[in-house]
Amino acid sequence: MAKKGLGRGLDALYGEPVSIAEPTDAQSVVELKLMEVEPNREQPRTGFDEEKLEDLASSIREHGVIQPIIVHRLPTGFYQIVAGERRWRAAKKAGLKTIPAIVRDYDKMKGYEVALIENLQRQDLDPIEEALGYKKLMEEFSLTQEQISTKVSKSRSAVANSLRLLGLPKEVIDRIRAHELSTGHAKVLLSCEGAKLQKALAKRVVEDGLSVRELERLIKSLAAESKPKKEMDVNLKVALMAVEKRVAEHLSTKVKIAGDSKKGKIEISYFGNEDLERILKILKIQ
Repeated sequence: MAKKGLGRGLDALYGEPVSIAEPTDAQSVVELKLMEVEPNREQPRTGFDEEKLEDLASSIREHGVIQPIIVHRLPTGFYQIVAGERRWRAAKKAGLKTIPAIVRDYDKMKGYEVALIENLQRQDLDPIEEALGYKKLMEEFSLTQEQISTKVSKSRSAVANSLRLLGLPKEVIDRIRAHELSTGHAKVLLSCEGAKLQKALAKRVVEDGLSVRELERLIKSLAAESKPKKEMDVNLKVALMAVEKRVAEHLSTKVKIAGDSKKGKIEISYFGNEDLERILKILKIQ
């Protein structure tokens, strides 16, 4: 059964009832110099939206850092961020000299778990960052998908589906990270066989602004047309579908293009004499 929410996940990791989303006992918070704090280069989140970071910096200038970051002390005497790098970056932008922090004694795995859960709870990770986070927990810390699902309070199938995204071609993954493709688009593309087709369809989604449902319909249409003995090149199929859509929009009627790179036919639907005359005028036949 799917587990909902992440509130209990952090409590379990902390060993006490402290949540990222809840106020913390003021006695456990210390003020650290920003120059004494450094980010964790291995944390799950790798991208930071500069515009949103500046908005947060503006808020911090006016209200200060409301929620303390979480750090652990390094042998060097410096503090490494476990959760809250975005707040730390914004505090630097805001010109602060210190930042409120909770110091915890975490080993490497526990620190990574907390960082992953904190980002998931705040919905700060893109789908690929989330999948890479799960992959690292499996490969570096030898956790199973079931163990990960328990720690992040998600169903095992959700974790498995997230990991499947990493099987897409790099070109498609880059489009997901650039927010050109949604997770919904990515899941539909996973149902297609072959990197070549996946890349061609992803390109079509971006260029034509296709919704997830439109992508599904396109894939079904391609599957229906794949019956002829001589298989048409995937890129040509996608290109003809694009032309078909443009002609249909121009004529405001249903259009079907069938054929290959050498020959084919165009079918234009009309509904009554007036509609036929309208189409003929557009085609400048009358």
